[in-house]
Amino acid sequence: MTATRVDAALIRRLPKAVLHDHFDGGLRPATVVELADAVGHTLPTTDPAELAAWYYAAANSGDLVRYIATFEHTLAVMQTREGLLRTAEEYVLDLAADGVVYGEVRYAPELMLNGGLTLPEVVETVQEGLAAGMAKAAAAGTPVRVGTLLCGMRMFDRVRETADLAVAFRDAGVVGFDIAGAEDGFPPADHLAAFEHLRRENVPFTIHAGEAHGLPSIHQALQVCGAQRIGHGVRITDDIPDLAAGKLGRLAGWVRDRRIALEMCPTSNLQTGAATSIAEHPITALKDLGFRVTLNTDNRLVSGTTMTREMSLLVEQAGWSVEDLCTVTVNALKSAFLPFDERNALIRDVVLPGYEAALCSSPRR
Repeated sequence: MTATRVDAALIRRLPKAVLHDHFDGGLRPATVVELADAVGHTLPTTDPAELAAWYYAAANSGDLVRYIATFEHTLAVMQTREGLLRTAEEYVLDLAADGVVYGEVRYAPELMLNGGLTLPEVVETVQEGLAAGMAKAAAAGTPVRVGTLLCGMRMFDRVRETADLAVAFRDAGVVGFDIAGAEDGFPPADHLAAFEHLRRENVPFTIHAGEAHGLPSIHQALQVCGAQRIGHGVRITDDIPDLAAGKLGRLAGWVRDRRIALEMCPTSNLQTGAATSIAEHPITALKDLGFRVTLNTDNRLVSGTTMTREMSLLVEQAGWSVEDLCTVTVNALKSAFLPFDERNALIRDVVLPGYEAALCSSPRR
């Protein structure tokens, strides 16, 4: 039997799903330059290519706090209605161009208030921009569905307010909630009231955990706060002393056996020091052990990446097959914050036929 040649052209054609992607980490460099000029914000450089390179270099510090600091310049151009409309529309079009058929975009509305917008106005404006992008993508023959996760910043005091906002907009494009920001020193249980409120209101949520902080953050996110998914979660391997043997500790077993999705972001994890290489990134071992791992970009501008690039790196450096790529795509849709029938329809009618079509048109070796 001959194997399918897995090259960039094939990967680009594959339907993709991304659950963990930050709005303010995925702007086009040229757009940042133009909008910064319009609002009078000073950038490290006004050359788009140089700015993209600056972001990637600045983020490669091995430190999550320094990584987060690079968002100063993107957030500076996302404070007005015009800036939010444009960047939201472009966000969707960039996903569609990368073959993404379902995406969840996350952002913190509280970080976009410096231009005079209110929290509800920020959400309404972003949703308007996303809708415009989805309409254009569909008209171009590359439909993509995008749902929104609102983020509370765990080191500030507006998490409950943002949770209320997620409840208010859950029938207007907001599909869930998250907390983001520096993990170490800001445990998720500090915001238990917000998570209890979301559970009472039947709003699903994920929590950044197990990236800069270890097993206690994952345990709190799941067993104290009740998260349905874990953002990153690479440190779950701390509860698997021997990955090769696959003997799981109780928390790791809970995550695997209850099909809790891990929103894994390989390139980003290398930048923040949560992993040492693509070849040795835990996503491969966890996939092989039966965890519900998903593949994500985290921040496309900051990490200089796309879903096509993330998939390509795993194929080239970790030996992934097309079947592996299909598995993580289906995993993402199984754990998407969508109704069950809509998730199934995307898998049945879009993803599986898309993989079959891509494979049938690809050369063998």
